[in-house]
Amino acid sequence: VQLVESGGGMVQPGGSLRLSCAASGFTFSNYRMSWYRQAPGKQREWVASISGSGTTFYADSVKGRFTISRENAKNMVNLQMDSLKPEDTAVYYCYAISFGTWGQGTQVTVSS
Repeated sequence: VQLVESGGGMVQPGGSLRLSCAASGFTFSNYRMSWYRQAPGKQREWVASISGSGTTFYADSVKGRFTISRENAKNMVNLQMDSLKPEDTAVYYCYAISFGTWGQGTQVTVSS
């Protein structure tokens, strides 16, 4: 099982970024996928999840601003992040809970 994130970067407050996670080594469409993040000096926290059938779940801190989606034909899970705030600054990780597998993470920095 392998997860590879991409799409991080630096953006001004109010801006947008789209993260992607490419999955391999398992039947992707069968499994829930999640995004987590870890800010400097803080514990890793859950951001959003999507079931194999497409049901979505969000942390209160990102609800209404972030959108998780999946492309089963491409074995990809995405996180569209809009109206970004400085407190969204963190390393973002893709996570396959059924396998206990994390991606390497991608840095998101929101700063003016």
